[in-house]
Amino acid sequence: MNKPSISTFGELKKSGYVAQTVKDELRTNLIYNLQHNINVFEGILGYEDTVIPAIERAILSGHNINLLGLRGQAKTRIARQMVNLLSDWVPFVKGSELNEDPCNPLTEWCKTQLEENGDALEIDWMHRSDRYVEKLATPDVSIADLIGDIDPIKASNLRISFSNEGAIHYGLIPRSHRSVFVINELPDLQARIQVALFNILQEGDVQIRGFKLRLKLDIQFVFTANPEDYTNRGSIITPLKDRIGSQILTHYPKSIELAKRVTLQEAKISDFQRNNIHVPDFIRTILETVSFQARESEFVDHKSGVSARMSITCYENLLSTAERRMLLNNETKGTVRVTDLAGIIPSITGKVEMVYEGEQEGPYNVAVSLIIQSIRQVFTDLIPVVSKTRKKGREEGPDYFKEIIDWFDKGNTLNVFNEMSEKDFVKAIQSVPGMNEIIEKQKDLKIAKEELLVLKELILHGLASTSRLNRKEIETGYQFSDLFASML
Repeated sequence: MNKPSISTFGELKKSGYVAQTVKDELRTNLIYNLQHNINVFEGILGYEDTVIPAIERAILSGHNINLLGLRGQAKTRIARQMVNLLSDWVPFVKGSELNEDPCNPLTEWCKTQLEENGDALEIDWMHRSDRYVEKLATPDVSIADLIGDIDPIKASNLRISFSNEGAIHYGLIPRSHRSVFVINELPDLQARIQVALFNILQEGDVQIRGFKLRLKLDIQFVFTANPEDYTNRGSIITPLKDRIGSQILTHYPKSIELAKRVTLQEAKISDFQRNNIHVPDFIRTILETVSFQARESEFVDHKSGVSARMSITCYENLLSTAERRMLLNNETKGTVRVTDLAGIIPSITGKVEMVYEGEQEGPYNVAVSLIIQSIRQVFTDLIPVVSKTRKKGREEGPDYFKEIIDWFDKGNTLNVFNEMSEKDFVKAIQSVPGMNEIIEKQKDLKIAKEELLVLKELILHGLASTSRLNRKEIETGYQFSDLFASML
């Protein structure tokens, strides 16, 4: 929608313009969207039946909102998308510092302009994209930053006394009049700064220093907070929590399939990677399982959470690992291998907060352990015959992997290097007998031709993760060998 051509207050009144508060705008436009099945929160996956309905109820109620959840749960993205519920354009008095509605002037300056100019008062238009203000709460944020203070330089330039309203320098909140204002990480605000928000949230006005004026601000507040902050860095003081209408709990994706959709949507990958590197679905499942395993691991701090950003950066590193290998071997097409999962370790160690036991174990070892656990879980899910195979000398069924195990029992070893060319990779994997028979037994398994070798590689890693083979990490890759011989 183009910017309206109306330029004076008189023209605005003739147009039939009716002023609305921000909360009324949000409510009106949300009602329209709900009635016409329009989704405002595009790209927010997994919240359709939980978080989004709660946000819509809060908007219909005219509430200020606190989004409470662990890191990487799309809290800020949700807040930013709320601006899409505002009207396309709204009028304001031209030259106003606070984007004042000509029908509802706030400051003495604006009231004076309206008295002096009447219907000839010049107006301008503000697009909804300019009606969003975001502030990251940090311990050094002051009341002057948020609310405002006397500006001696401004008073000097205008040659006015400090008692004159014109000497005020307005903070972020007054300048967010008629907008959506977001404070991220609210608990990081000092308690005395949080107190300054009381009146704004409850009575809708703000007072600056010793001035008598009380600005009736029109703002939709959205706060974000991490539960960890309540104990580690700060807290939201009780009277402030009492003044926030709705506190909405966010959460991580509840299924592997949903997590894969989120990662694929958010990962920043190059055109070359998208068009030339194939990622088997079971590799993507392993990658997402790493995050799920981390959220349950005894080595990881559960209160801190495991951000969805971990899976996203892991996926980006996974593709880059495969791309680097292809570049070194002058290959234009390739498929991600299980061995390439070693490339995601830096994304894990930097995203996971350890408890004491995890620190003792070491971030690298914890990351490797998470990958091995994920390989084992996906391997046993993908190859059901694992559960029917003989275990620890007790006959629970035929040993479907006997031919593979016997080959290694004879003293054979297999090296799979990180930078191995496709030709050498094929030769190495095909040298192990019994693989095709295992895959043929999986009647429901749908595997693309280019994924077949990687599935065979997964079988080797899976057997190692279930203690049927020995897998030794060498400097440039992995070596598979007989488990018993490695013990000796």
